Amino acid sequence: MNKIIILLVVRVLLFSANVNSQNKILFVTSNQDFYGNTKIPAANHFEEIVVPYDIFIKAGYTVDFISPKGGAIPIGYINSSDSLQKKYLYDGWFMDKLEHTKKPTEIIPSDYVAIFYSGGGAAMFGVADDSAIQKIATTIYSNNGIVSAICHGTAGIVYLKDEKGKSLYAGRKITGYPDAFENKNAEYYKAFPFSIDNAIKQNKGNFVYSEKGGDAFYSVDGRFVTGQDPSSGNKVANEVISILKIDID
Repeated sequence: MNKIIILLVVRVLLFSANVNSQNKILFVTSNQDFYGNTKIPAANHFEEIVVPYDIFIKAGYTVDFISPKGGAIPIGYINSSDSLQKKYLYDGWFMDKLEHTKKPTEIIPSDYVAIFYSGGGAAMFGVADDSAIQKIATTIYSNNGIVSAICHGTAGIVYLKDEKGKSLYAGRKITGYPDAFENKNAEYYKAFPFSIDNAIKQNKGNFVYSEKGGDAFYSVDGRFVTGQDPSSGNKVANEVISILKIDID
């Protein structure tokens, strides 16, 4: 009888762990406070975090946050007149998660069904070349998970490669904040370590974007879901959910 009870407990625990792993999404953020070596403040885009976060949470997913160094991350581009942003800005539990983001070493990739790279100028620094985050993303993808990004968050995926060293998104359509909308003469842009457009193209991806901008442009190609700018946050999150539901069904 005791053996039967033990087996039942183990099965329940394994089932619980499996269910939990099917409902977790990992958000990637940056610790960068300034644009490169300048004194120009950089930040993670608050709207690009809270809009997808709210959609994922309401759909029943658990969201964890990581950054290259872990701990507090700078946030900016805040519109306190927006009801959703205001809601989360005064949500102590949520803001505590942004103050205590996890380190990559604390993450078990198999626990997540998707990874999402949020944007903001800070996203251009420290994320793309972080080998631990790269490994997490490629593992999630190889486990049939989704790689998603928005705006400058797309910078985080530019160097992703498979186990053979081939670009993970070779031949796929990818969008992000385009050079066409950047002020190339500005000091912030000169501090960028690379151009998102060019980096995607150099790594065999097909960079696409809307010349209009602010029109919620996004791209879905296989298990890559990317958005051009903050206006696409809603659609990117819902597309991720739609793909996950199809895979589960």
